[in-house]
Amino acid sequence: MTRRIEGKVVIVTGAGGGIGEGIALCLGAEGARVVVADIRADAAQAVAARIPGAVAQHADVTTRAGMDAIVAAAQTAFGRIDVWINNAGWTHRNQSALDVDEEAFDRCYAVNMKSIYWSTLAVVPVFKAQGGGSFINIASTAGVRPRPGLSWYNGSKGAVITTSKSLAAELGPDNIRVNCINPVFNPDTGLSAEFAGGPLDDARKAKFLASIPLGRFSTAADVANACLYLASDEASFISGVCIEVDGARCV
Repeated sequence: MTRRIEGKVVIVTGAGGGIGEGIALCLGAEGARVVVADIRADAAQAVAARIPGAVAQHADVTTRAGMDAIVAAAQTAFGRIDVWINNAGWTHRNQSALDVDEEAFDRCYAVNMKSIYWSTLAVVPVFKAQGGGSFINIASTAGVRPRPGLSWYNGSKGAVITTSKSLAAELGPDNIRVNCINPVFNPDTGLSAEFAGGPLDDARKAKFLASIPLGRFSTAADVANACLYLASDEASFISGVCIEVDGARCV
């Protein structure tokens, strides 16, 4: 059976665990040559070891140097880059907007939004030289249906969505596609307690689950399957869209 992205070189940031790990494993199983990038070098190496031919790269996505290191690792190992998935994310704790300090605000925007800026500067010249490429930015339903208590995080993800649509229009003439995926709450990520505003007990889980008509939380596999479609040639005319992986979240 033909694998859907056989031979494509795919970068996944924040791939040392959680959703990023799921994306990397899924795309690797479908034939991608994967660069597993994470600020935790040991975590990146552990995930890469589970994917045939994958490369691990330690990188801080909030810096240009970090993004350049990922580009260099991909080009050294594989000679090109086909798909860049900006998955690394961060949030402040669920609380009043007035109580979020400047450090937490800056970290949220640096990881969620400035990483998009740096990856664009680092890899667009590579894509142009190759004749095209694809960005997939992991945003959030928070960017389109914000919840109270996460105002600054919500804003950062809204910025990712709007910027992705703008870049799709700007870079389209160079055959560069830019798309988003908006997952709903996943209780199995390292940030779930911060989203919930405290330990993820049954009451907090029930509150989130009540807003999802399909009756379950999102999983890393759900997000990975959306990435697989957007990374494949089946999506060659899809750009500037957000796929909401949210079980029809209504509030």
